[in-house]
Amino acid sequence: MSHRRGKSDCCVVPKKLPNKAAGEAPAAAEVVEGRRQAKGNAIAARMSRRSVRVYDMGTALDGIRQTAKGRRDARFTGLLHHIYAVERLRAAYLALKRDAAAGVDGQTWQTYGQDLEGNLLELSERLARGGYRPQPVKRVYIDKADGSKRPLGVPALEDKLVQRATVEVLNAIYEQDFLGFSYGFRPGRSAHNALDAVAVGVGARKVNWILDADIAKFFDTIERDWLVKFIEHRVADTRVVRLIKKWLHAGVLEDGRLTQGELGTVQGGSISPLLANIYLHYALDLWVKQWRGRHARGDVIVVRYADDWVAGFQFRDDAERFQRAVAERLGQFGLKLHPEKTRLIEFGRFAHENRRRKGQGKPQTFDFLGFTHCCGTTRKGKFMVLRLTSAKRLRAKLQVIKLELRRRMHQPIPEQGQYLRAVVTGHARYFGVPCNGARLRTFRHQVVGLWHRTLCRRSQSHDLPWRRMYRLMAHWLPVPNICHPYPNQRLIVMTQGRSRMR
Repeated sequence: MSHRRGKSDCCVVPKKLPNKAAGEAPAAAEVVEGRRQAKGNAIAARMSRRSVRVYDMGTALDGIRQTAKGRRDARFTGLLHHIYAVERLRAAYLALKRDAAAGVDGQTWQTYGQDLEGNLLELSERLARGGYRPQPVKRVYIDKADGSKRPLGVPALEDKLVQRATVEVLNAIYEQDFLGFSYGFRPGRSAHNALDAVAVGVGARKVNWILDADIAKFFDTIERDWLVKFIEHRVADTRVVRLIKKWLHAGVLEDGRLTQGELGTVQGGSISPLLANIYLHYALDLWVKQWRGRHARGDVIVVRYADDWVAGFQFRDDAERFQRAVAERLGQFGLKLHPEKTRLIEFGRFAHENRRRKGQGKPQTFDFLGFTHCCGTTRKGKFMVLRLTSAKRLRAKLQVIKLELRRRMHQPIPEQGQYLRAVVTGHARYFGVPCNGARLRTFRHQVVGLWHRTLCRRSQSHDLPWRRMYRLMAHWLPVPNICHPYPNQRLIVMTQGRSRMR
């Protein structure tokens, strides 16, 4: 008897007919013999016939996407079965990082995969019958560019699976709703798409003022009641809403102590970026769209990446009125602009001439997604937005490398070289934008200096000649190249002529 998916076990199967002539009633002692129930997967036997049907990952969410796109007021009721489908949970497991840190359960990707199918079936059954209970997230800290610590949460492995599956299902709805100027943590979009939108928007539209805005402690101040109300605009499946509430109230485990707050969502889980986008979609994006259409006198561009966003204005009075209005709007949902990181600056094609005429010096710059944006010109004298590696980000990265090299001081040179090659290559892949070549070479040069200092300190009498150091540099540290196209080239391909700043 096979117990694969799609097969079922019969309780009793006749083994042979009784030895009676046709038409005679069998005696009680000669009733048909039966076999005992076949052994099988007890979990699979308890699952309904509906849950063991073949689930088509490719087309299962197509109907949801079409309905969400065609009916902006539609509310979806039957979503949970898409989440607990074993095929989707399996895909979520395979998409996880193999070397990710374990949560409070101690489960790693490798240990969970030792009995993957059994674990997924058991998890699917718990989700289907409402027996799934998320565990608290484990608190860890990472360094920020300004020297402070950013708190992150590491969910348990099964919580990662369910969250990733939930995100995929909900994305089928919300990707039809999110506006074009929202870029953070969305399928098919990246930080470089947001950077391109800023550069093209400032260069192509009448932008003279930039509002560089940052929401203070955004993930810690999200009001959960508002978040649930926003989700219920589209999700009528109470089981999915209840699942999200469980994650919000799971708590944080730090140094053996469990804490549960009333505000915020923990950074680090797969569900957190989507919840943040949903919150800001209703609290900010839709409001920005209507304000721009009703109250702005001139051109306005907006680009948002998670809680970090910039807005460009043609007129200063538009920018000042918008800054006051957006602060009031965010305050209605428990949010506020960071007083030190939010600035209104003169920036654009006429900024240099205007400031020179007023005797105010060079135009100011602003940082966005790790790049310092400056007013510059092309070789033909036309205005362009220069994007250079942020000095603060550069110093922070070099400090991390310095500490890591100190830890690896007595490792063999090939192991150190492999680590530094990965660092330099990864740095160039993100910061390798046009006109940033000098900063890339500076970073490589600084890394070489840190490596040379580390090798010289391996012993008191050891001194590494620079001639040999240059050979190590040429062998292990590749020369950084510009690997990203100009902003207008990539943005035109992505948008096919449609605006991504509106």
